[in-house]
Amino acid sequence: MHPEEQEFIERLKAGNSDAFKTLVDTFKNKVYHSALGILQNEEDAQDTTQEVFIAIHSSIKNFKGDSSLSTWIYRITMTRSLDLLRKHKRQKRSGIMKRIFGSGDERELTDQHSFYHPGVQLENKEKAVILFKAIAYLPEQQRIAFSLHNLDELSYQEIAEVMETSLSAVESLIHRAKQNLRKYLSDYYNT
Repeated sequence: MHPEEQEFIERLKAGNSDAFKTLVDTFKNKVYHSALGILQNEEDAQDTTQEVFIAIHSSIKNFKGDSSLSTWIYRITMTRSLDLLRKHKRQKRSGIMKRIFGSGDERELTDQHSFYHPGVQLENKEKAVILFKAIAYLPEQQRIAFSLHNLDELSYQEIAEVMETSLSAVESLIHRAKQNLRKYLSDYYNT
């Protein structure tokens, strides 16, 4: 760890509000984009971004420095995003059961995939919607690795640190994610 980063972390641990503001300014867009890549919903990504910084503020004193500060922040972001995604899936299943058995709200489920990711060029928006729908079908670990690499532009080594796994596992996850996406997209375009 660089001495500047160590000093910055010590200021954060001491409760320095200027250091925390700098942290937020430095990482807010990265956290938001990472959450958006996983959640595929702007409002959820904004809420998760706030939760991440609240979690950082309350747990910075426990940061041991085993990884870089950015890796730690990405881990918190992934954990919070996946927790919210799981919560939505449970609510969706519960809502379906209520509709099947005739109780509860009769409104249709909304399409979670009509959002705009800042990393996508406007002229590619329609293709991006299709791609994000396909990404949503990937298994969780593949989705994380693929999103961190392609949306957040992290290296395989950085992804391995964030996901606390080996470099070869990340390579395998991204390879399988690309294979699955090719299959999903070829099925989509051939129907």
